[in-house]
Amino acid sequence: MSGPEVAKTPGGGAPGKEGKEPVANGHSEEGSNPFAEYMWMENEEEYNRQVEEELLEQEFLERCFQEMLDEEDQDWFIPARDLPSVSVGQIQQQLNGLSVNDGNSEEIARKSSLNPEAKEFVPGVKY
Repeated sequence: MSGPEVAKTPGGGAPGKEGKEPVANGHSEEGSNPFAEYMWMENEEEYNRQVEEELLEQEFLERCFQEMLDEEDQDWFIPARDLPSVSVGQIQQQLNGLSVNDGNSEEIARKSSLNPEAKEFVPGVKY
């Protein structure tokens, strides 16, 4: 280790230690902590727990967002998804089966129990 690196290590470059040379491992012989450079690992478990919580929270939010999008898709009417697949021939056949017949309308009106002399209904108007 050179001079600047010795000053960064505990005991190296400290006041009152000027005459003492560091030992080969970079630490002085007196009671300094030989594991000082590994002290950042002291709270590694807490750090790992926090990172894991953040990842789980992010995963939860992504899952919730995807569920919200899925629910929104279900609310929208999408013809390709929501209508049954019917061929043009089937639609033509159904249209051919439809007819308009005025002959039955007089018979329906004769059998009706509605009052033909009644006033026209207008919403919000009281009679």
